[in-house]
Amino acid sequence: MRDRPPNTGRPPERTAPVTARVQYAIVPVPRLSLDTVARRSGLHPDLIRRFVALGLVDADRDASGGLAFGPTAPAELARVQRLRTGLCLNYASLGLVLDLLDRISLLEAALRRAGTRSDTPPWT
Repeated sequence: MRDRPPNTGRPPERTAPVTARVQYAIVPVPRLSLDTVARRSGLHPDLIRRFVALGLVDADRDASGGLAFGPTAPAELARVQRLRTGLCLNYASLGLVLDLLDRISLLEAALRRAGTRSDTPPWT
């Protein structure tokens, strides 16, 4: 005999179905290979692979199984390197700093759209 949950008089809670989000590109987005990104950024391919493993740079897999990067990957890698050398951060903490900087950019853009200025002096 199987154990049943107690009857509370309410229907059992249902979780929302998991849906996959599909995006279709109107214009094909050029993808950069690992070698191209390494050449353009001046970094060793192994270091770039480490950044991908840490989640600091986004990459997909191409048909042959190699890493494929978006066109902004060299600029993202340059940003990671600037933060690493300028703030003396380790690679694990760089992910947090990058997330916070992206969040600040989104909030400032929302303020600009709302017509509010973020450079007003604080009340203190």
